[in-house]
Amino acid sequence: MFKYLSISSKALLASFALFSVSVFSENLEDIYELALSNDPLIKSAEATYRSGQEYKIQGRAGLLPNLSVSGSTNWNEYRVLDELRDEYNSNNYSATFSQPLFRMDRWFKFRQGKDLTKGAAAEFAYQQQETMVRVATAYFNVLNTIDSLNAAKAEEKAIGRQKDLAKKRFEVGLAAITELQETQAAYDLTVVSTIAREAQLDAAKESLSAIIGADAPLLSPLADDFEISLPDPIDRKSWVDLGLKNNNRLIASRFQRDAARNNARASGSAHLPQIDIIGRNTKSTSKQGKFGGFIQNPLFGIEQDTRQYGIQINIPLFAGGAISSGRRQAWANYDQSKEQAVYQERAAIRDIRSNHFGVQTQVANVTARKQALTSAKSALEATKVGYEVGTRNTVDLLDAQKKVFSAQANYANSRYEYVIAMLRLKASVGSLNPGDLISISDRME
Repeated sequence: MFKYLSISSKALLASFALFSVSVFSENLEDIYELALSNDPLIKSAEATYRSGQEYKIQGRAGLLPNLSVSGSTNWNEYRVLDELRDEYNSNNYSATFSQPLFRMDRWFKFRQGKDLTKGAAAEFAYQQQETMVRVATAYFNVLNTIDSLNAAKAEEKAIGRQKDLAKKRFEVGLAAITELQETQAAYDLTVVSTIAREAQLDAAKESLSAIIGADAPLLSPLADDFEISLPDPIDRKSWVDLGLKNNNRLIASRFQRDAARNNARASGSAHLPQIDIIGRNTKSTSKQGKFGGFIQNPLFGIEQDTRQYGIQINIPLFAGGAISSGRRQAWANYDQSKEQAVYQERAAIRDIRSNHFGVQTQVANVTARKQALTSAKSALEATKVGYEVGTRNTVDLLDAQKKVFSAQANYANSRYEYVIAMLRLKASVGSLNPGDLISISDRME
């Protein structure tokens, strides 16, 4: 699980990288494996899935033979006017076999069980994909807050140096008191910003810890050359068509709709004849010595064997209105699940379109943030030159420094948001799998 990697601080790209050191760190694949072992939500979803697999078996059981055995032993005393005339032990053993021959209600219950089992599998697949997105989101939130904290510390350090320089300039009479006050105020604000970023990092680590069940370890950042690309295919309709076939939550809602329809059909079949093949074998023995205490029992101690075979027909006629009420209720539930499936389809289309546009937006955002970082660095260099020759003042220099640090953090954050957007798009069309996380991990430092 652990990989020995050389990590350089990602928050302070290029000019303000703080350090580079060989350390043990864990990548996205490692964290996902920890989540599979420790995340209570995915374990709960797995238990629900296992439970759902029993629906098919239970539905099928209604069509299969049923065999039961029973037995009893009794001690008997026969008295006349409190006078004991006979006492004996009697035993009875019985085996009953039944095989449904015509049970439309059970047939539809069997089909309902199959649909519920398939729906449970689709729902579990959806929960697995949501876990991948949730783990990746928590993972990159930690990296993002680390980047923001490092940027805040670097800004604090840079403005601290500027404050010290302003103080020296003031002491030798080369700067006004306002310059010293301005740098002091800017420095105080960076201290506050650093404290806030530390609190955000602590919260992000706690969120990740809640998923993996352990303290958040050192995480591997994205490589500098991590590829940022548009969705393939770029056509949004192709993604929508794929999602309508493979979106797991949509598939689950369709199976739940079909299950509700079969349940309604089963309720509608409750008035139909119920025909079963019945077989029964009963054996009994009795030590009864006399009938009525006077007549000798000729069957004393002899085992009696009774066998019965036949076809049993039951036709429900009236049950106080319960059967008709159950049928109406079942069809109303079907209508509800049918509309829920329609809603889920529309929601899937909306999410796919939104996520597809979101990936395109993040690609453009990464490009823009990278260019903004380059521009901010150039502006800072120009401001430094102007400050040295007297055409720019301290406020201009502080502002230029802040823009560089902000641009660095924004660029790093845009890359994380791109990865999450791409994962959400794949999840919305049902194509997200652990291989996607492995692919991202392979492109980490």
